[in-house]
Amino acid sequence: MARKFFGTDGIRGRTNSDVMTSQMAMKVGQAAGAHFMRGKHRHRVVIGKDTRLSGYMIESALVAGFTSVGMDVIMTGPIPTPAIALLTREMRADLGVMISASHNPYEDNGVKLFGPDGFKLSDEDEMQIEKLLDMEPALVDASQIGRARRIEDARGRYIHAVKQSVSDAVSFDGLKVVVDCANGAAYEVAPSAIWELGAQVITVGVDPNGTNINDGVGSTAIEALQAKVVEEQAHIGIALDGDADRLIVVDEKGRAVDGDQIMALIATRMHEKGALTGGGVVATVMSNLGLERHLRSHGLTLERTKVGDRYVLERMKQGGFNVGGEQSGHMILLDHATTGDGTVAALRVLASLVRADKPASELLHVFDPVPQLLKNVRYSGGKPLENDAVKQVISEAEAELEGKGRLVIRPSGTEPVIRVMAEGDDSAQVEAVVDRICDAVRAAA
Repeated sequence: MARKFFGTDGIRGRTNSDVMTSQMAMKVGQAAGAHFMRGKHRHRVVIGKDTRLSGYMIESALVAGFTSVGMDVIMTGPIPTPAIALLTREMRADLGVMISASHNPYEDNGVKLFGPDGFKLSDEDEMQIEKLLDMEPALVDASQIGRARRIEDARGRYIHAVKQSVSDAVSFDGLKVVVDCANGAAYEVAPSAIWELGAQVITVGVDPNGTNINDGVGSTAIEALQAKVVEEQAHIGIALDGDADRLIVVDEKGRAVDGDQIMALIATRMHEKGALTGGGVVATVMSNLGLERHLRSHGLTLERTKVGDRYVLERMKQGGFNVGGEQSGHMILLDHATTGDGTVAALRVLASLVRADKPASELLHVFDPVPQLLKNVRYSGGKPLENDAVKQVISEAEAELEGKGRLVIRPSGTEPVIRVMAEGDDSAQVEAVVDRICDAVRAAA
């Protein structure tokens, strides 16, 4: 059964329209609260948010929903998504909620839910909540309405936790790091954690005003960071996205380093120390073939899942893997976090940089990527991938690349976009294949 409201990463949409209204947020609070009312103890939920203007509205609506069904609410203010996963466990909450649309523009917002174990909800839990959304809420008696309060130490708790992900023997003294927080949730915690470990920190994207999140800054717009790294002659640049569960790195020459290279670095270092579990890495169908070849050369596997860090995490848990992620920068290091954590991954990269005593451009070029091209085609409605002409072009492209590359075509789980990706050793062939498919999708959209 297809989900009506939940996408690959919670519920997301343009605020004050469709699924992302205050009314909907209140209903989500009521439904999720009712679903997690298990046992006779006093139930509680931890709610965090990024820096979007609409975060106040969605937060207030969620608080109304949760308290109306008898849940107490703890609000943290702006804080990264992985911090909510951490605090949900640490504070013995029954549920955690992050209000964020991640790397999307400020006009969008979303709701991500975490269970009491700090992991994102399963498909089954989300389906049960969706059923409750279509039912009248079970409001509690006036005497049982929940209480709501804000806590002031959430950021400090998170900073302390992420610093534990690197050895006490490692110091970042002498390291010059540019940190771009996308004017988002990590605008205070990420620079603080890196500075407290000894680095000289230069900041970008740490002045949120409600409407500038991801606007020309962050992991999806790294030009400002690239320029700043070169200008400051920094050793490395760190770019997070709006909710700080994603990491992209820039080397000292201003060149971008994606999630595949970061996974390769972290996994091979852990393998050398005997700390890698599961016999390899879990990534999605979008990860570069070069990563797969590199891991294979070290006797390791690359297990691929559908796009979405939730699916990466599910496979990691099933197979006992402790390293996984996405090319886009989601890094899941299960020894330290229950969800993607850009700050933890950044600290691991910085620790490797210190230990290796090499420039970032050398350390982070772990493998030669196979030529890969990804293009997005936006559409206004319908299902262009079900069009016969589009199917024919895709079939021909698959035959052309067979044995020489890969083709991945999928609709985005968070916006009306078809993503077309191809890779192979012949870059001209890859570009021609992608362009033909994109033209066919546009014609059918």
